[in-house]
Amino acid sequence: MSRKLVIAHIGNGKSTNRYHLPFSLNRPDKIKIKAIYQRTLRPNVWGNIEGVEYTDDLEKILNDPEIDVVIVNTPSEAHYSMAKKVLEAGKHCVVEKPFATNVEDAAELFKLAKEKGVTVQCYQNRRFDSDFLTVQKVIESGKLGKIFEVCMHYDYYRAATPENEKTYNRDHAFLYTHACHTVDQVLAYFGKPQKVNADVRQLLGAGRMNDYFDLDFFYDGFKVTVQSSYFRAKIRPSFEVYGTRGTFIKAEQDRQEADLKKFYLPAGHSDFGIDAPENYGTIIYYDDAGEYHEEKVKSEVGDYARFYDALYETIINGAPQLVTEEQTMEQMKILADAGKDLA
Repeated sequence: MSRKLVIAHIGNGKSTNRYHLPFSLNRPDKIKIKAIYQRTLRPNVWGNIEGVEYTDDLEKILNDPEIDVVIVNTPSEAHYSMAKKVLEAGKHCVVEKPFATNVEDAAELFKLAKEKGVTVQCYQNRRFDSDFLTVQKVIESGKLGKIFEVCMHYDYYRAATPENEKTYNRDHAFLYTHACHTVDQVLAYFGKPQKVNADVRQLLGAGRMNDYFDLDFFYDGFKVTVQSSYFRAKIRPSFEVYGTRGTFIKAEQDRQEADLKKFYLPAGHSDFGIDAPENYGTIIYYDDAGEYHEEKVKSEVGDYARFYDALYETIINGAPQLVTEEQTMEQMKILADAGKDLA
């Protein structure tokens, strides 16, 4: 290992402290967190990290020659402007989801990165969700035969969230704040679809919050469906996979976020984010002899730190980006087209 990757963060809220630092700090042999920028320095519930400089001077970060990459964790409306400052300073950049608020701004950031000879990519940590990794293992086992349908659900029952919003705000739309997770999973594993059909709704009426979406991705011989709603008192299975020889159902989502919300962090906890046997998915299939099987499938281990492993390889060793420009632009175009009638 030649040297550590030196990182700074713009933003010191939930995103930085819950979804980034617990994982980057869990790679101390590869990564050094040097500084965190906060517009107004103040205490937070996570507390300060020993050895990390907290600053309200953004230029100090942008002009620090030791810092390799800056992670943008601001509210989404500031992603473009902050990422642009990072790239103009000649530093690599990672931007939280959603990458930008429109396709044109996203394209400009990728163009600027090329001009500056640096990289920019979206933080797609959910490529390393346990349930998503387990589905890949099952599909690749061949036990389900030819796959013809995959259903992905990302549900809540949070009625108060849309009920309390009386006007439409694009930055709060369910489509843009949550489909960026699941659509990226679809594109990362299955590739670019032949076509997409979208049913995107405002269940409480026109001019209210977008609180529902149903996206169908069509490929040669199979379809992937992504469905999400704020009004599911009983959530649907996280994944359902249907093949000519069988079915796989994974009822529960990856557990990393649930542990993070309890401040139960990966460092020092070998059971962090790990499914218990009662959380495993079930595969039902007929084998080559026509025998029926119904079995639990041990869940793969999810680990969002694998995004940082890939980032290290890209910046230090020149490996291809984990999240490509093409994938990010395709995701943004799909969501922009799906949500074009929201208002």
